[in-house]
Amino acid sequence: MLARIFRPARTATQSGRAKTREWALVFAPAAARLPDPLMGWTESTDMNGQVHLTFESREEAVAYAQRRGVAFEVLPDKKAKQIVKAYADNFAFHRKEPWTH
Repeated sequence: MLARIFRPARTATQSGRAKTREWALVFAPAAARLPDPLMGWTESTDMNGQVHLTFESREEAVAYAQRRGVAFEVLPDKKAKQIVKAYADNFAFHRKEPWTH
């Protein structure tokens, strides 16, 4: 049973930084998901796949995994690339493509 410790990325619809400072501990899937023969939905017999723990820091998540004896891997933290944009840039003269209707 392997656990992954990482900092979750923002959702595509999220403009703020809520829930991006937390670290998550998620168990890797132990078995592949199988389609249900009747409905076609995917099912799994792995109950650890439903566990999603959050911590305030990476050290807390690592300490939790070590206390419980869970094998873990820490994924590197990816910094978001900040692109500074202004609405006026849509109408600037130095645009690569001219602005037209």
